[in-house]
Amino acid sequence: MATLPTTDPTPRDLNRDLGLGGRLDQAPGRLMNRDGTFNVVRGGLEWRRLFHPYHYMLTRSWRMFFVEVFAVYFLANVLFAELYLACGPGAIGSANGTFRDAFFFSVQTLATIGYGKMTPENLGANALVAVESLIGLLGFALVTGLMFARFSRPSVFLAFSEQAVIAPYAPPGVTGATGRALMFRMANGRAANLSELQANVTLAWKNPATGARTFHGLKLERERVAFLTLQWVVVHPIDEASPLYGASEEAFYAAEPEILVQLSGVDEAFFQTASTRRSYRLREIVWGAKFRDIYEPQADGRMYMNVRRLSEADPVALP
Repeated sequence: MATLPTTDPTPRDLNRDLGLGGRLDQAPGRLMNRDGTFNVVRGGLEWRRLFHPYHYMLTRSWRMFFVEVFAVYFLANVLFAELYLACGPGAIGSANGTFRDAFFFSVQTLATIGYGKMTPENLGANALVAVESLIGLLGFALVTGLMFARFSRPSVFLAFSEQAVIAPYAPPGVTGATGRALMFRMANGRAANLSELQANVTLAWKNPATGARTFHGLKLERERVAFLTLQWVVVHPIDEASPLYGASEEAFYAAEPEILVQLSGVDEAFFQTASTRRSYRLREIVWGAKFRDIYEPQADGRMYMNVRRLSEADPVALP
């Protein structure tokens, strides 16, 4: 097992490149980030087509979502406070004409609270109140809708092992490891059950003959599981039909391999299909290792799986 094959073991199948196309074959570095996003930047389009506010707010993290909502809320009140001050002295009754009073009057108006202590006194202030109250109603309705959409959106959260391994492998029905396999494992990271989980795994590496990336769909020992109640060890047997067959450790790493993982399943809390992606690259793929057992005995007889140990593996000699 000295070198990599210089040609694909099977004729090129365009369905294997995940839609990445031939141009990305030449791109250096990682194709897919560990969070599942691709290292592709699109340009040449109008900003209003590249930036879709609804999609942007749906896909932001919860922390950034609240930070940006608060920032817009704060800046809107600052703007209206300045406009109230521009309406002249006495525009807000029972106020001292300070920015602080104008700011908190704007807060009360934007949220349609209306305590009644500070009131608009002239035409300009009343016009601003009419505009700001409408903006407040529309803005809070929009934020409420976004929060509901974020809460109700089905998603898959899987805890993955930090590395994939090239490990000893025993085909079904065979006692003792006689071959090798590429493996990584995962477990459900949420209390909601996942069913009909399906995996699609692609190997991308540089062809030693051309220097360009080639894509190989990897045949898995099991491509789907009905229920993900325990861990799932995804296994690609390295046999004669595998693109990894005949690869040495040195040649494997020299080819800058990257394992692209696409998973989809049904979130039973919503009964909708959701998907997630993951990538393993270079030294995140450990040559000659075997995952440790993560099941721990319990006195009450129940099965206990320690998800924190998903990444634990021990060095092992390969057959």
